[in-house]
Amino acid sequence: MIKKLLFVTTLLFVVAFVAMAADVTGKWTYEQPGFQGGDPVAVTITLKQDGEKLTGSIPPMMGGRGGGGGGQAPAATEISNGKVDGNKVYFEAKRAGRNGAPDSITKYEGTIDGESMKLKITRPGRGGADPTTNEYTAKKTAS
Repeated sequence: MIKKLLFVTTLLFVVAFVAMAADVTGKWTYEQPGFQGGDPVAVTITLKQDGEKLTGSIPPMMGGRGGGGGGQAPAATEISNGKVDGNKVYFEAKRAGRNGAPDSITKYEGTIDGESMKLKITRPGRGGADPTTNEYTAKKTAS
């Protein structure tokens, strides 16, 4: 009898934990400082959760302004290595290097709290410099 009660209690805890796990599917927006102290730039990340797997995209650098050549805005970057663990998320964005430079990988780590995500973004340093890490608070937006 005690084994059955323990089993049922454990099962209820597992179900409650799964029900409480964050669903990160949607658009998340944060503001990052503008170039050389300019106005802040809103950045919207699109995420899609499937169990523990996380896919989605991030906008091109500088919010899609310039750099596309030929009048075309650069395309969004698909995320890779995305995973969800409870209220924690992790993913990477790989961007092709320009003019023979190696590709760069930006790492994103977040903690979900309702409609808010504390986001830590680590970008590779330029020209061999140390990586830089910035922290932002993203808000889940309606579609």
